Amino acid sequence: MRVRALVGIGAVVLLAACDSTPKARSETTVEVSRAVCGSGWSDPHGGTQVFRVHNVGTNTAEVELVDPATGAVYAEVDGVAPGTTRPMQVRLGRGRYAFKCLPEDTDALTGSTVTVRDGPARGAPAVVPVGEQDLRDAVTTYRAYVTRSFGPLRRDVAALEREVRSGDRAAARRAWLTAHLDYERLGAAYGTFGDLADAIDRLPAGLPDGAHDKDFTGFHRIEYGLWHGESMTALRGPAGRLRTDVGTLVGGFDREQTDPNDLPLRAHEILEATLEFELTGAADQGSGSTLATARANVDGTRAVLSALRPVLTGRYRGLSGADASLDTLAKLLDAQHSGGTWTPVADLSRAERERLDGATGDALERLAPIAALAEVRRTR
Repeated sequence: MRVRALVGIGAVVLLAACDSTPKARSETTVEVSRAVCGSGWSDPHGGTQVFRVHNVGTNTAEVELVDPATGAVYAEVDGVAPGTTRPMQVRLGRGRYAFKCLPEDTDALTGSTVTVRDGPARGAPAVVPVGEQDLRDAVTTYRAYVTRSFGPLRRDVAALEREVRSGDRAAARRAWLTAHLDYERLGAAYGTFGDLADAIDRLPAGLPDGAHDKDFTGFHRIEYGLWHGESMTALRGPAGRLRTDVGTLVGGFDREQTDPNDLPLRAHEILEATLEFELTGAADQGSGSTLATARANVDGTRAVLSALRPVLTGRYRGLSGADASLDTLAKLLDAQHSGGTWTPVADLSRAERERLDGATGDALERLAPIAALAEVRRTR
């Protein structure tokens, strides 16, 4: 079950279970079912409220507190099962409110409008629900970005194969990094790539023979060979396979579907993976370039935000803060790049590591609300 209140445009607060709900000025039990929605709210007051939403019906329901004029959502509780009670906490200002019930397997129902005449002039801002078309437009924008990025990716992967075949290890290493960063900047698109994502960019962890497993392919397979003294002749096969897989990915992208609901999730998931694999060095197969990958992941995250910006503008007042946090993280990462060389994670000072981890954590905190804010909500 997921329970959340929408406080501030874009801030998402997870409520704890019933027993740990913070004490509010007023607690009111309201009943919901297929036939009634919000009955029992007879003495409205402004300020912080806890509504105890009791499902007296036979269908599990999502329940929202909305602006009856616009449908904008102040707070919601999901998965209220028959016979159960769930808390909904929200700060109410003077104005008009109504409960909206969305039971499973039946139509939505909006209860009576209730007017709050006391308390603060303004309470928690309401969030206008995101429609399917809003996200479709964002996905179209993002897919256009990915398609534009395919040209440099194919060119640089082909250059990598040429350098491997030439036998020039130093040149192949440089070409590897360029091509790998092209791929990492695609960011959110990996959910569309299917099995090719593993073929192109998987790590050896989990494979029976690790880095020597026959199924270890793609960028990191080549990285391992280039930085562990493997013969250049032996790397021709993996380099050719990578070029083929990237060509297959590019050629089939137009036929693959991108789930619109994935895009808002990627706004923070890209950097979550960065924190786990790049900033720890877990993804490093010898090149010491995981900070370069992290920097490319910042670019990928920015591309997601750019596509979602029309959806988030007016819904998330923390958007400028999210932008600023990415700028800060990018500058810290750029400081580890000098003369064409990136600092390996293992060579960071303790202070540098703490600053990077802190900046990434701050960015993740500011990006996290986007998944809920840009979620397509059922309205009928």
